[in-house]
Amino acid sequence: MVEIHDIPMFSNLDKKFHKELKESLYLKKFTKNSIVFYEGDESDYFYILLEGNVKLYKTSPKGSQVQIKRMKAPDTIGEYACFEKAPFPATCEFITDGVMGLLHFNKVYKYLDDKQFSLGLIKSLTSKVMLLSSLVHKETILSSEAKVADLMIDNPTIFNRLKNNEIAGILNLTPETFSRIITKFKKESIVKVEKNELKLLNTEALQIIVETNTVKECSNCIANFKNKLALMGK
Repeated sequence: MVEIHDIPMFSNLDKKFHKELKESLYLKKFTKNSIVFYEGDESDYFYILLEGNVKLYKTSPKGSQVQIKRMKAPDTIGEYACFEKAPFPATCEFITDGVMGLLHFNKVYKYLDDKQFSLGLIKSLTSKVMLLSSLVHKETILSSEAKVADLMIDNPTIFNRLKNNEIAGILNLTPETFSRIITKFKKESIVKVEKNELKLLNTEALQIIVETNTVKECSNCIANFKNKLALMGK
């Protein structure tokens, strides 16, 4: 399990603060699939992920999950809700066994005069804003095919570490839609599955899918994409 000084927001504080914070921290163990807090809950505590992995998600009116991010220790959660004294904007659920550290907001507030701590807080909040901006872009702009292609480019190993339904959940796609896209990519020789391992055959094709935001139903889509892009460049 990580220590207080491993948390980026607290790493530059004086060691005496580390000791004080550790003594003020309430440790709570969670099992896999346990809910840390629900969207709309209120709390006076700052949450620090000390062990394990969690996912943050919002729930649509139809009851489906819209995943925002998966996080692993060490990390901090719920900064905005804590500092604004507002309800949590998303649900936090453990996807492994883990440990969460709860620190009362009054303890956090007293360190705001420390420049290094404040800078760490600003960086943490900024990264969350960038994350939400990226999520909005992918959910409102990218097609289902483009979202899968984008993830294959950014994190190809995830396709061999997680089950298909888990990856579909990360991309906010139904397992059926995700399966159809993988089948389509295999048909176009963009990927192949060998000994239960997915391998990328044509990264350029994936980039084209992201750029054009679609993949056509045809016998030679990639060649058609290249020809179209060549004509556009003339």
